[in-house]
Amino acid sequence: MAPWALLSPGVLVRTGHTVLTWGITLVLFLHDTELRRWEEQGEPLLPLTFLLLVLGSLLLYLAVSLMDPGYVDMQPQPQQPLRTRHCQECRRCVRRYDHHCPWMENCVGERNHPLFVAYLALQLVVLLWALNLAWSGLRFFQPWGQWLRSSGLLCATFLLLCLFAMVAGLLLASHLYLVASNTTTWEFMASHRIAYLRQRASNPFDRGLIRNLARFFCGWPSGSWETLWAEEEEQEEGSCQAV
Repeated sequence: MAPWALLSPGVLVRTGHTVLTWGITLVLFLHDTELRRWEEQGEPLLPLTFLLLVLGSLLLYLAVSLMDPGYVDMQPQPQQPLRTRHCQECRRCVRRYDHHCPWMENCVGERNHPLFVAYLALQLVVLLWALNLAWSGLRFFQPWGQWLRSSGLLCATFLLLCLFAMVAGLLLASHLYLVASNTTTWEFMASHRIAYLRQRASNPFDRGLIRNLARFFCGWPSGSWETLWAEEEEQEEGSCQAV
């Protein structure tokens, strides 16, 4: 492996995320927050639980960013499957393409989209708890210079956590909406440019909330997107003939 391969964008992004995650966690432990007070009082359960949640969110992040999102092997089958899109960044075609995530340096597609949603949910829980912990350590009734030395870094961490929590919350809400309607980010944003959606008044893959969630998280009912498309076509033709 060439030396510069170790400095690829993916390695840099994932390393940055890992360092930032543990750096924020360290700040919360070093300042006079509830985490530190629990530890000093000999109550390790809550600090340990927080650390396990942080570790879990980091492992989910790495799993989503490193796994195959659903790349299509174009050799035996030259035709592009339905709901597949070619990613310019990855230079591969991805099944049920949702989007390319720059924070993970990987596509979100058919295989890793459920884990991506689970990661967002767990990350939001960790961020909200971390926000509460950071707030518990802020002391405002101090001279400016003393406050800046004792709480400046913790305040900057709190503001950073606010930003991350808002982003994670918005992303989770939007993806839950898309999952509930069996739509991808790409299909939602560019339906007017997608051939199999351009002429449709409704989403041909929507089978109701329960079936959409079951298909997304559990892979049930099984079947190709082409099959769902054909079923929708038959239903529309039947409706037209009935009229």
